Amino acid sequence: VGLIEDGDSVILFNFRGDRAQEICRAFDEGEEFDKFDRGNKPDVNFAGMLQYDADLNIPKRYLTEPPKIKYTLTEQLVKEGINEYAISETQKFGHVTYFWNGNRSEKFSEDLETYVQVDSDVIPFEQRPWMKSAKITDKLIEAIESGKYQFLRTNYPNGDMVGHTGNLEATIIGVEAVDLALGRILKAVEKVNGILLVTADHGNADEMYDKPKEGEKVHKAKTSHTLNKVPFIVYGADVKLKHDDDMGLSDIAATVCQLLDVKPNENWRPSIIEEMK
Repeated sequence: VGLIEDGDSVILFNFRGDRAQEICRAFDEGEEFDKFDRGNKPDVNFAGMLQYDADLNIPKRYLTEPPKIKYTLTEQLVKEGINEYAISETQKFGHVTYFWNGNRSEKFSEDLETYVQVDSDVIPFEQRPWMKSAKITDKLIEAIESGKYQFLRTNYPNGDMVGHTGNLEATIIGVEAVDLALGRILKAVEKVNGILLVTADHGNADEMYDKPKEGEKVHKAKTSHTLNKVPFIVYGADVKLKHDDDMGLSDIAATVCQLLDVKPNENWRPSIIEEMK
């Protein structure tokens, strides 16, 4: 339609902060920006829908105040002196760090939080559906067996990122890669007499085709997230779980604290565990 030129106003209509931060920096930063050649950078009045990172002041101008997220699980664990380890590849690294800590780039504790990022391949996901699952698992097992950390977390992006491609064959390979990784992690958890929690934040690879509309005979690839319920699995602890349709991700923080024998925050929803045997 037309180039962005000097004197224009640009508003980024985005709520999530991970990819939004990248384009904000490209517009906001001066000569110190070195991520790619911006060419003739236009002099514009740039603003985000909100400030995606208040710690790093990204972007400098914004329309609304960012949500103030308090009482995160990491805050509670740091107060209790719990040593944490977070790892994923680039595609989901922000989900186990920035998003996990309430849209916060900085750590609550440099001493008690360890972040490890495995660089993702810059290639269409259906061409390497296993992604970096093996390397993530190598490092995670090493961390588990080190005995240094009491709470470790990871995110395997395969089911989501490969699922978005709509390629069924590649998605099956991606899910199998994660399955293989979990098998390896189970052995490491058993070795240290630990507990493993397995869940997801939404579905994607579980439903790869849309139902044909009336008059259509061909199933179209489904590339969006699904609304199906996700599993919550506890391995290594003899517990009875609640079965409540109202349960969600917000119930997991208290569950983690219960398994760690740590007092949960009073503002949280209750644990998913009904009984510990």
